[in-house]
Amino acid sequence: MLIGIDIGTSAVKIVLTDMQLHVVATVDRPLTSQYPQPLWCEHDPDQWWAAVADGLDELARTHPTAMAGVQGIGLSGQMHSLVLLDAADRPVRPAILWNDGRAAAEAAELMQTDLALRRAVGVQPMAGFTGPKLRWLRTHEPEAVARARSLLLTKDYVRLQLSGEKVTDVTDAAGTWLFDQAQRRWSPQALAACGVDPAWLPRVVESCEPCATVRDALAARWGLPRGVPIAGGAGDAAAGGVGIGVVGPGDGFVSLGTSAQILAADTAHRPDPERLVHAFCHALPQRWYRMAALLNGASPLAALASCTGGASVGALLAEVEAAYTGPSRLLALPYLFGERTPHNNPFARGAIVGLSGATTRADLMQAVCEGIAFSLADGLEALSAQTARPERLALIGGGARSAFLAQLIASVLDVPLVLYESADRGPAFGAARLARLAVTGEDPAGVVVAPAVRQVLAPDAALHAAYQPRLEAFRTLYRAMAPVWASVA
Repeated sequence: MLIGIDIGTSAVKIVLTDMQLHVVATVDRPLTSQYPQPLWCEHDPDQWWAAVADGLDELARTHPTAMAGVQGIGLSGQMHSLVLLDAADRPVRPAILWNDGRAAAEAAELMQTDLALRRAVGVQPMAGFTGPKLRWLRTHEPEAVARARSLLLTKDYVRLQLSGEKVTDVTDAAGTWLFDQAQRRWSPQALAACGVDPAWLPRVVESCEPCATVRDALAARWGLPRGVPIAGGAGDAAAGGVGIGVVGPGDGFVSLGTSAQILAADTAHRPDPERLVHAFCHALPQRWYRMAALLNGASPLAALASCTGGASVGALLAEVEAAYTGPSRLLALPYLFGERTPHNNPFARGAIVGLSGATTRADLMQAVCEGIAFSLADGLEALSAQTARPERLALIGGGARSAFLAQLIASVLDVPLVLYESADRGPAFGAARLARLAVTGEDPAGVVVAPAVRQVLAPDAALHAAYQPRLEAFRTLYRAMAPVWASVA
């Protein structure tokens, strides 16, 4: 048996599989973000560990025989977080998350570094990356920095609790703005620019490499064998790619969770920081990927559901589908947390334009769905500027559950979308695959393959044409709103 654990923004997801990677059981535990000031987003790291431990407690109760056969654990998690620990390995403050925009000024200062450094670390400095956030802390919370002795990322804090080891993998290190992507090691130049003490950093391993073992006391608690190895694991984007076999040239996916990504795998580091495309290490040795990173995936849907009376996202999407006749008369900008690709604007915020007395909540929901699709079209345009547009893309994440939303995205992007089995649990399933590789040491080519196809959604040519004027209007609206956000930030 194998366990894959994904520590996301809104939930921890755990999958228990057999060695053939058939899913035996799944467990979810919710997580809560804190927003203490405008532009800020934080988590209590101990909330991650409590959610993971509680989920494993449940599996121990419900599947004791399977847990007794676990041979490996893989970890995945939200990227770019900043977790500072003191000498006792306790957090000195809450973790600062990927969608936190407080370090915008520090990121702008780092833009004065030379282009060669930005290409080495794979992307322009942005407010959500770990390095700029530490630079912010040095100015605004020097007492926290003075207490710091270690720097970890989300999944690696959970690994520390599981094993006592401070380790990260190449894909999570890649998202810090502190890592040399081509050399797959920490960048001394980036560390100096961001004011990071090299002594704080964990050792870096490949994602499929065993790097720690579960503490004996925890193994006894969950009925695991002693000495279960823990794989290096991967950041959520790379783990999602492993989960659906997106690891080679021509492979790509759209991930639609709290955030969104459009990722294209490669066998070389091909940086394109000028277009705000992320070029990072992938989760297999000698593999890399290029990615359009969007801070607002399906999260605007949940926000609208909450604002309109608490109906579920699924119920609202059903209302939209039942009433759908074509492009909405409304326009929605989905930027609840700013945006990266293609705008690099932490101040961007959501807006809905065109309201009238006849507007219904289904109208609002459709406009938000379209805004998400339009933002993905912007991301795909940036990603495709250097290479050919993909012939098709997989769709993973919670957004893959809605056939209506998936069909809308396929038509706006004019790209077929492939839905795989268990696509909504991509990173956790990818983590389980990495656990198997860590245990067996086998050739990844036989393990990291595409799952069974559930459905292929071809774009609707007529809808694609109908949406082109609305996409241009969406871009015009963004340009019109950008000065407003900057003036009120």
